[in-house]
Amino acid sequence: MSDSRPNILWYCTDQQRFDTVAALGYKHVHTPTVDQLVADGTAFTTTYCQSPICTPSRSSFMTGMYPSRVHNTRNGNDTFPNSPPLVSKLLADAGYDCGMIGKFHLTSSGYRTEPRLDDGYSFWKFSHAPRDDWETGHDYADWVKAKGGDLNAMRDSVERVPAEMHQTTWATDMAIEFLGKERSGPWLLNVNIYDPHPPFIPPKEYADRFKADDMPGPWFQESDLEQQAKFKDIDFQGEVRSPEGHNAKDAQAKYYAMIALIDGQFGRLLQAIDDAGLTENTVVIYTSDHGESLGDHGLMFKGCRFYEGLVRVPLIFRWPGHVKRNLQSDALVELLDVTATVVELAGLPQPDYMQGRSLLPILTGAADPTQFRDSVRCEYFDALHSQFTGGTGAFGTMYRRGQWKLVVYHGHGLGELYDLENDPREFNNLWDASGYATIKAELIFESFDQHVLLTTDVGSERIAPM
Repeated sequence: MSDSRPNILWYCTDQQRFDTVAALGYKHVHTPTVDQLVADGTAFTTTYCQSPICTPSRSSFMTGMYPSRVHNTRNGNDTFPNSPPLVSKLLADAGYDCGMIGKFHLTSSGYRTEPRLDDGYSFWKFSHAPRDDWETGHDYADWVKAKGGDLNAMRDSVERVPAEMHQTTWATDMAIEFLGKERSGPWLLNVNIYDPHPPFIPPKEYADRFKADDMPGPWFQESDLEQQAKFKDIDFQGEVRSPEGHNAKDAQAKYYAMIALIDGQFGRLLQAIDDAGLTENTVVIYTSDHGESLGDHGLMFKGCRFYEGLVRVPLIFRWPGHVKRNLQSDALVELLDVTATVVELAGLPQPDYMQGRSLLPILTGAADPTQFRDSVRCEYFDALHSQFTGGTGAFGTMYRRGQWKLVVYHGHGLGELYDLENDPREFNNLWDASGYATIKAELIFESFDQHVLLTTDVGSERIAPM
């Protein structure tokens, strides 16, 4: 293959909602770097993750398959399936020099640093979380110690971890180190920032820039408390509370402060790419693994729910001269489609098992940017059920087609149905409403068909009639 293939920077934050980019209409955040990326590239404004929690979502977009098809649907898993290969391994085998910085989380980092897989990375700088819980193998904590810092002490201080010792800053330093490596071919770099994941503890200098009183507050109505009470047996982190009970505006301010730090460090990395003369032949992808409830509907953090703030994420591409500039597509997209796009960018045929579709036709202007998928899917399967967590082992699926979103909490006889065109903030649950039985039945039927067709593994290749 020719070395004219592009470099790929795949920048993935952790738990960043879709409505956190100023250039896309959300003015309470401060994101000048990402705003410029929007102007210079293509933003997909209706992108859905395939699970509202970390490990299954990351397992999905690192393989190009739905979490249930990968057989990796929980956080805290001991092992990762032997197949299919990770997309980084596919690119490494095709001649890409691959690097990974930050959080990986395809298996558990509880009581250990995450074991390496056959992942294809020649450059590996690991940091699961901004804590110093691991005796060996936590590259970020070792970096902080080398600078004379104590992560655990700083996390508990009034000043918090200062920007110069923050995990986001460390990740940028490591990325710049990766850029300086000698190589003769193209590279893929996964930069996996921990923020804006809870706990919401930005450096004080950033926190001071965002005031709780200036925040818009969560999407909430009093009726949310009654509705969430019906779902009390469905897994979720934290308790159901009013915005005041969650101190939600303060959490929102801290969350936006963390995003501001990310934006600044992302800008430093893009500048380093430019300084190295690599901008013209580097595809930049900015996204997140899933969103954050942030007080919406009485909920904080994540779990078995599928509200927009939790399952929609930013997705922006830039490649000068190739990707359309200043294009905002509202077509339905899944994170699986990023995997398929990366494979095509690398000049590889998409393996038969991959379930995404390349976005390159829209990115290059060869296809209608208003239409891509007829429907999108998100899953939460038994993610908290274990002897360690005491979870209920909830199973939930989300299916969106057009203006309609269906959520089924399997085994409980409960669900949600929203008309997102007329109720974009999901306040009016039509699951039991008169007049919507027909569309509810249609969507349940379509969602069931989709589940069977997309997540069932029928086994080995058929070689004979019997």
